[in-house]
Amino acid sequence: MAAAAGRVPVVAGAGSNNTRIAVELARSAEQAGAQALLCVTPYYLKPTQAGLIQHFQAIHDAVGIPIILYDVPSRTACPMSDVTITRLAELPRIVGLKDATGDIPRVGRLRRRLGDRFLLLSGDDASQAAFRLAGGDGCISVTANVTPALCATLQEACDQHDSAAISRLEGILAPLHAALFLEANPIPVKRALYRLGLMVDGLRLPLTPLSPTADIQLARVLQTVLPMEEEEALRIVSGRPFARPRAA
Repeated sequence: MAAAAGRVPVVAGAGSNNTRIAVELARSAEQAGAQALLCVTPYYLKPTQAGLIQHFQAIHDAVGIPIILYDVPSRTACPMSDVTITRLAELPRIVGLKDATGDIPRVGRLRRRLGDRFLLLSGDDASQAAFRLAGGDGCISVTANVTPALCATLQEACDQHDSAAISRLEGILAPLHAALFLEANPIPVKRALYRLGLMVDGLRLPLTPLSPTADIQLARVLQTVLPMEEEEALRIVSGRPFARPRAA
């Protein structure tokens, strides 16, 4: 929060598989100045859908800031059903969902249930354009930590339903998406940010350093993508309009 200094909103992660701890983390984040919370499903324990509702309602009732639910069953082994999300969306401070399931048809199902008032955010970089075009609102991205300008322009292309630009940008970003998941996230992205001079090189156990082979692959991808990122960032900063690719 100190680094943001009020210039941008901070959405703080406040998840635990212990509801009491999750509530404590949520309250601490609010007291520290977070503008919203990202709350993941309780991992490992595999609670029932009724248990999920009670877990998130307890967090909701403990704070006064908006909450974004986070469904990432590949990591938590705890999926949320559409019905559970719909029930939780009735609570006034539960305002959105980060959906890392990769289930694109689900976007339309939830949009029909929840209308435009509920934020649907992709948590899967590789399918973020498809998610947007299916009715989603945006992406909470890993790749955008490394190439924010290109990722922002991809979202702009989705706003305009510009299929040519979307295809071009997806082609640029796809190798980076893949490289950032050569090993478990966040190992590669932290290494990439170190290479960019944005953080120190180090991880907390049980995460271990990126393997030499994967590091070489990551470096090659960065060498290709970063010049295009710099060019796109300059366009945005200069205020030049988004340029649609010319037809072949």
